[in-house]
Amino acid sequence: MQQDRFDRILSFLLGASWAILVFGALILFKSLLPLGLGFTIFVTIFFIFITLLLILLLDAFVINRKKLDEAKKQTELLQKIYSKHT
Repeated sequence: MQQDRFDRILSFLLGASWAILVFGALILFKSLLPLGLGFTIFVTIFFIFITLLLILLLDAFVINRKKLDEAKKQTELLQKIYSKHT
């Protein structure tokens, strides 16, 4: 039950991060447009880059969680095989 809750939280955070990326970039672009197009594009691309790095970090959490679950399954299977042969 605890793993399921953790997976749901990570999935929610990933979805929210993508929404923040899209809407944040749009709002940032529109609000900074009076300061100049070049500056606005630079700041928006910087915001998108930083947000994509944070999304990548969350995705790394998900991947490492799946790797840990798979390693636990393999360890359990190896222990069963070992106990049958000894």
